[in-house]
Amino acid sequence: MTDDSGAAARPATSSTHLVLIPSYNPGPKVYDTVRAARAQWTPVWVVVDGSTDGSAEGLQALARQDAGLRVLVLPRNVGKGAAVLHGIDAAAAQGFTHVLTLDSDGQHPAELIPDFMAASDRQPQAMVLGVPVFDASAPRLRVQGRKLSNGWANLETLWAGIGDSLFGFRVYPIAPLRQVMHGHHWMRRFDFDPEAVVRLCWRGVPAVNLPARVQYFRADEGGVSHFNYWRDNALLTWMHGRLLLGFVLRLPWLLVRRLRGR
Repeated sequence: MTDDSGAAARPATSSTHLVLIPSYNPGPKVYDTVRAARAQWTPVWVVVDGSTDGSAEGLQALARQDAGLRVLVLPRNVGKGAAVLHGIDAAAAQGFTHVLTLDSDGQHPAELIPDFMAASDRQPQAMVLGVPVFDASAPRLRVQGRKLSNGWANLETLWAGIGDSLFGFRVYPIAPLRQVMHGHHWMRRFDFDPEAVVRLCWRGVPAVNLPARVQYFRADEGGVSHFNYWRDNALLTWMHGRLLLGFVLRLPWLLVRRLRGR
């Protein structure tokens, strides 16, 4: 990245907004992901979720040479949502108010970090949700399957404006997210992204939707996926069952809010 003079541009720096990367056995792509994020933003934090592939040591070595990078290491794998919660608790303790979550596998567009952070600055009460723009590398089954989860999420929020419930490239206001997560024992694994956005909608947190490209990498390109079709779809089914019950209980209030145009 360069400025108008041709010199390398410095990453934007913030005392309120940080980039948070939960990471579990990501393979070598994580280093490209972290470098790409650091080229755009300061600070960047990585939460290593009990990885056993040596990436914790490699990331810690990077952090020793980069004051804008912090690495938090969990002793065992606890799931994406739990790793994010660990990160936002630590961030809140240091006065940060917003966090942009970025997957460690290189699928998310790091170059859009400044645009998403700027949108959050303009509407700090909102969550800024990435709406994925898929290319030919996207597995067809996963592209089609997410439509079902998105349909349920829109029903559960009375179409409050969730552009995509599953895409993890998004900016959260930390305070309401912590309140939601500490109030529930769920949302700790693959169910984190969709359940967080539904429950934040229930709390009245508005959604801003921005398009974002997503790129899938083959194994020979360094791509790593921990998605398990049967396990993770069963988890999503159980999650939507819980959310539907919550939706029914909240329906009168959601209808009143919708009629008032909120």
